[in-house]
Amino acid sequence: MSSILVVEDEDRIASFVAKGLRADGYTVTVVADGVSGMDYALTGDFDLVVLDIGLPLVDGFTILDRLAAERPSLPVIVLTARDSVTDTVAALEGGAADYMSKPFRFDELLARIRLRLRAAPASGPTDDVLERDGVRLDLRRRTVTVGDREVELSSREFRLAEVFLRNPGHALSREQLLSQVWGYDFDPGSNVVDVYVGYLRKKLGADTIATVRGVGYRFGA
Repeated sequence: MSSILVVEDEDRIASFVAKGLRADGYTVTVVADGVSGMDYALTGDFDLVVLDIGLPLVDGFTILDRLAAERPSLPVIVLTARDSVTDTVAALEGGAADYMSKPFRFDELLARIRLRLRAAPASGPTDDVLERDGVRLDLRRRTVTVGDREVELSSREFRLAEVFLRNPGHALSREQLLSQVWGYDFDPGSNVVDVYVGYLRKKLGADTIATVRGVGYRFGA
């Protein structure tokens, strides 16, 4: 069963979350400050992190930055009392897989955890570099090269490219891409996936991502 790290300084909430996750069969470790949370998260012993933002010693945004640089494949669900649009965007752009504001319903948190764990790639030495059709993503260094040139991608573009390279040749629906890259529901009429696919085509090459009519998009042949 998956191992989950809960980084939360409010004892009542931490105990509530840990109790519910253990009842569902997960192995849970709870820490109450940012320094400990960062140290534990970087060990590689956890499959997912539930992270508060307002932590003692080191805040959650600092932890997100460090994980994005050193453990980019580790899914992080931010659970915080900060519910402004600015904080939400900062967390998601900083590498969080999902964002929930307090107060929250445990069954919704559990559903999001299950979704993230299903979507998370298996760990292993081959996960550090993804390469296909001349596009190379180094997940540890967060670099992207196309042929012999390095290109700059935003964190969201990088995550979208990662999903495509993990599924080469497979048609991915807009709903799948929204779930895995943005981690929360958009208006069904939103064109955010199409917009970001356009960004990637400009940076990686117009022919790298094909449109599959009635389905979504496919990377490679």
